[in-house]
Amino acid sequence: MIQQYEEKLLTLIDQMVETASDDELFAGGYLRGHISLSAANCEMEGVSSVEAMNQAVDASLTKAQSELNPVDQLIVKEMWSQLQQGV
Repeated sequence: MIQQYEEKLLTLIDQMVETASDDELFAGGYLRGHISLSAANCEMEGVSSVEAMNQAVDASLTKAQSELNPVDQLIVKEMWSQLQQGV
């Protein structure tokens, strides 16, 4: 289930590429890494719920918060929210 969810999220990001702004392209690329890492960690831990996967991505983004300036953090959080709603 986690792998299918990850694939759906990444497909949504890929579909945005043609019409995305520079900020959205950045956020999509940034999120891809967090989504894939979180999915891999969930699978290694035997976690299969989408909710747990979302929490893992949230935790990963929070942990890496210092990597981004406040504006970029907001752009990434908004895209993450949109992706979760789009699946």
